Amino acid sequence: MISNALSVIYISEGEFSVSDYDYDLFVIGAGSGGVRAARIAAAYGARVAICEESRVGGTCVIRGCVPKKLFSYAAHFAEEFEDAAGYGWKVGPSSFSWKRLIENKDHEIDRLNKIYLRLLSDANVKLYPVHGKLVDSHHVQLGEDIVGAEKILIATGGWPWMPEIPGSEHVFSSNEAFHLQELPRRMVIVGGGYIACEFAGIFNGLGVEVVQVYRGEQILRGFDDDVRTSLAREMSTKGIQICLHRNVTKVTRDADGGLDVELDDATVLRTDAVMSATGRVPNVRKLGLEAAGVHVQAGGAIAVNEYSVTNVPHIFAVGDVTNRVNLTPVALMEGHAFADTEFGDKPSPVNHDFIPSAVFTHPQIATVGYSEKDAASHFGRLEIFRSEFTPLKHTLSGREEKTMMKLIVQAATDKVVGLHVVGMDAAEIVQGFAIALKSGLTKQQFDCTTGIHPTAAEELVTMRTAVQG
Repeated sequence: MISNALSVIYISEGEFSVSDYDYDLFVIGAGSGGVRAARIAAAYGARVAICEESRVGGTCVIRGCVPKKLFSYAAHFAEEFEDAAGYGWKVGPSSFSWKRLIENKDHEIDRLNKIYLRLLSDANVKLYPVHGKLVDSHHVQLGEDIVGAEKILIATGGWPWMPEIPGSEHVFSSNEAFHLQELPRRMVIVGGGYIACEFAGIFNGLGVEVVQVYRGEQILRGFDDDVRTSLAREMSTKGIQICLHRNVTKVTRDADGGLDVELDDATVLRTDAVMSATGRVPNVRKLGLEAAGVHVQAGGAIAVNEYSVTNVPHIFAVGDVTNRVNLTPVALMEGHAFADTEFGDKPSPVNHDFIPSAVFTHPQIATVGYSEKDAASHFGRLEIFRSEFTPLKHTLSGREEKTMMKLIVQAATDKVVGLHVVGMDAAEIVQGFAIALKSGLTKQQFDCTTGIHPTAAEELVTMRTAVQG
């Protein structure tokens, strides 16, 4: 290790050979993409180290997908208790403990964090539990020490972006939502993206009065319009008040401890808590990218090519910090492809086509491929197949929740280029169908597939009449 000798920073990189570096690969950020890249590179025989100033596991494990889905499960139980009556069950009085949920969630996150630590240890990857900052294109400062690496991978993920408004000190982000001391009675959620919609469903399911404020014309911008409309209807049916075409301009705390949320149409919402879910930005703070000569795009994303290479040939970036497709499985794929390419002699460009994704709203959304609007600009004339129905479970539960399924087909080739589901188990359903779209299957091949009856998923292979095209 090169210890705290600032003169090292000014040594010409040409004076170093590979053997002069402490590591073959140094990874900044121990989330999903960084850990995967480090492990695979080490398996190829590389000397690898990684740094992380927070807990190992990244956004998904620590403050994202995993705890969020655990919260989603918790929120669904209120409906499950109600639905049981239609099936002959008499459910007695029930109560909910927010404190117990937080404790149990924390225990699970601790368990997963230990697994990630063990994975790094078993792979002989050295972990530095500190912030890493580039001092030039081959050296990283770690506290008082500086280490050198032949190649550097940046995998620092994303971070919540919150608008600066008067009273923003009273507003929390999705990071803090997992650690609230008490469950509020009323909440305003600002934003219309998937994080805002997911937490609206979660807190509503846990008994909180939720108002969701969004500046756009409909929630979930970028998703298929039928998906957006279907989810908004279902959320409203469950009691979530969605306020569109409006912005929050000010938040004020009252003498009684409550909050007044002022909107740009002069409306004032009385609430107990305000959560901002207005987007995430690449986490490039204090990374020293300028010192290393790494180019950053206007929104903060690190620019890379299909091999995750930055403009500096031996510096790479994967995951949300590149703002390509911000999903955990994509970061894993990118990290693995990077290690295969750079250390396994297996060039592996990353293909971002037909990546499935899910939104754990209430009800769920899952999608793969193109929205109808995007498909029309890419594939010309389309055939649209759409079905909306009451799932079998709710024929006895009496719940007024609909499932919506949609197929988008390129008319010229008969290929299915978009598949969208809103409803129970949407994510589990679409995961399997994603293989079909990735493989380029046609609508005729869907039609030739026997459905499993009675399931909701069989609808995707039994839709025969186009509603458009």
